Amino acid sequence: MGMRVLAGVRGSSEIIAVLRGLATRSRLLLAGALAAGVAAAVASDPSVRVAASVVALTLGALVGLLWAFVFLATRTDRAAERSVALLVGQDATPCFTTDAQGQILYRNVAAQARFGAAAASLMSALQDHFASPASVLYRLQSRAQTAGATREDVVTRRGHSRLSVHRIAEGRFLWRLEEFVDRAASGRGAEGLSLPMLIVNKSGVVLFSNEAMRRLLGGRPKRLDRVFSTPNLRSGEELEVAGVDGPVRAILAEISGAGERREIYLLPVSRRPAGEQIMEDFEVLPVALLRFDAEGRLLAANRAARDVLDLASDARPMFHDIYEGLGRSVLDWVADVASERQLVGSEVLRARIGQADAFHQVTLRRYVDHGCPGVLAVVQDATAMKRLEAQFVQSQKMQAIGQLAGGIAHDFNNLLTAISGHCDLLLLRHSREDKDFADLVQINQNSNRAAALVGQLLAFSRKQTLKPERIDLQEVLSDMAHLLNRLVGEKVHLRLAHAPDLGMIRADKRQLEQVLMNLVVNARDAMPMGGTIRVETEALTLQDELRRDRAIVPVGDYAAIRVIDTGVGIPADRLEKIFEPFFTTKRAGEGTGLGLSTVYGIVKQSGGFIFVDSTPGEGSVFHLYFPIYHPTEDEAADPAVEPARKIVLKQGEGVVLLVEDEAPVRAFASRALRLRGYTVLEADCAEEALRLLEDRSLAIDVFVTDVVMPGMDGPSWVKLAREARPDVRVVFMSGYAEDCLSEEQARMPNSVFLAKPFSLNDLAITVQGQLH
Repeated sequence: MGMRVLAGVRGSSEIIAVLRGLATRSRLLLAGALAAGVAAAVASDPSVRVAASVVALTLGALVGLLWAFVFLATRTDRAAERSVALLVGQDATPCFTTDAQGQILYRNVAAQARFGAAAASLMSALQDHFASPASVLYRLQSRAQTAGATREDVVTRRGHSRLSVHRIAEGRFLWRLEEFVDRAASGRGAEGLSLPMLIVNKSGVVLFSNEAMRRLLGGRPKRLDRVFSTPNLRSGEELEVAGVDGPVRAILAEISGAGERREIYLLPVSRRPAGEQIMEDFEVLPVALLRFDAEGRLLAANRAARDVLDLASDARPMFHDIYEGLGRSVLDWVADVASERQLVGSEVLRARIGQADAFHQVTLRRYVDHGCPGVLAVVQDATAMKRLEAQFVQSQKMQAIGQLAGGIAHDFNNLLTAISGHCDLLLLRHSREDKDFADLVQINQNSNRAAALVGQLLAFSRKQTLKPERIDLQEVLSDMAHLLNRLVGEKVHLRLAHAPDLGMIRADKRQLEQVLMNLVVNARDAMPMGGTIRVETEALTLQDELRRDRAIVPVGDYAAIRVIDTGVGIPADRLEKIFEPFFTTKRAGEGTGLGLSTVYGIVKQSGGFIFVDSTPGEGSVFHLYFPIYHPTEDEAADPAVEPARKIVLKQGEGVVLLVEDEAPVRAFASRALRLRGYTVLEADCAEEALRLLEDRSLAIDVFVTDVVMPGMDGPSWVKLAREARPDVRVVFMSGYAEDCLSEEQARMPNSVFLAKPFSLNDLAITVQGQLH
């Protein structure tokens, strides 16, 4: 029935709207009728008088008819309004009818009782009922204008309401407001609570505040940001409230209400010492735990943490006093975790207190205790991990520099081979009386010096070719005593002290002599005003492994060498860099920076260890440890190796296949071999050599080949060539060390290795040794 009434109201109202529009225009018709009547009265022409009279009567009748229709429509409209009143007049829910501008045309008894009769517009009537009524009413009316009806639930001070609207005619709307009072809130007696309490909507507008809250704030708050100083409210945390008598600390408790409401209660702050119970529980745990407030001040530490950091039980330092940051402020990190900008964080930090150079992995987690947010730190020792990381980084750096040095040495060795080789060829054509002979000798000598410098690069990068043998250190030092005394000069005294029963070591004698010379020369340079250098040896047995300077010396027997000076010493910040290549404390032009790096490379390549102790102003001590060499039963039973017989260079004969990608080296080697009587076939790559060998009638006695070449390398093509020529002997040449050959390649039968740079005689003797 209600729908039929609304339909009738909608139909009659639309008719009335049309008729009222026509009635407004009827005044023009009435004016026309009067004008026609006047014309009929004054006209002298009978035909004009008749026509004007007909027009006047017609227009007058039309106006009367329109007014009659308007009267009848108005009665119908009033009847329709009475129908609406009959429909909703006694409804317990407040109802209104409004025009398009929101002016109230009708309100039922419930609406008058709930909102009064004074408000002229619906917005005025509802302005104290919920927040932003104008926007809500406009939104609903726009939807109803399009769809005919709509509804929406809105949050109110007493709970929430359902506001529905129907378009009952053009420009007419029926509103109905159903209120749902929150019985839970009324059951709690919010107004009578002693705890301050307020209700807000999702936009932060305060919908309700109880008497306790109004008394605390000095009035009724309108928005949440006027109550609290922080925008981030977290239930269970302590915060500051803007009270009428000044800031007040309270603990916030929040409950989610209906319709996206938030009920906020303020609880009193406990004065019990914060975190007491937490640390009582954690005190006996074997994990180091530290508790900080949101500002980074230490509140408590358990027993394990105090032991790790050497903290007194009553110490309360700041976080930045305990740990130093690695690239960022540690207090910023603590603040991020405490404010939940970072949920959990883990960093490896260096400790400022406790054990020296200690690193700890610190994991932070946020917690709340009695409303106060803070940070709990779990500490684990990461010193060993950090030391291993530093050792790995150092080894990577040294390896990278070593690879660079090895590559440079290879290229230089090729150049020096060509320079010194062609110099040898020139010397063959000049006698000592020749005026150019001295210049050629200078070129040759400086080439040899350059080769020695390249050898130092290879020694540092551990890429040089060593020829290890059993060595008696006492014999080596005794043989070198005269040379070392000449090196130190007159201002410096050299003293040698030998330990009895030192034992044999296994090393390259020539390289070991280089190590001792470099260390003695360094000691001499550290004493410009003179002093004493002591070279001591000692038989040492390690019962436990020795850990020092990121190195581990295993248990065993060692021959120790100490080179001690009384010089200027080395500052602590430079000790870790002295073995790096090109690092020197000498002035420009006084050193290459390769002396100690060469020592380091030779010692490590020989299986030994080197350490240094130094005190500025007092001197330095270099410690070298070489493992004692214990020969196997077979080696002990073998007779002493006879020294190699000296090869007498003579004119050769035979066919040599020379394979070398560097044209200057290939040109020198081919001329040198031809001068010795050999027939030389040349190839600039392995593929070219294999093409030459396709001629089976070609007899080859020796392959002389570079190891590293573009395309196929030396050992690979030799292996293919030997499938058809298994008896051909091989000479491998390389600017790298002999270990550039793999184990399988190095064991290739009837093959020898010739390191670059080599002289004319070195090449000729090597080839002659292979042929004979």
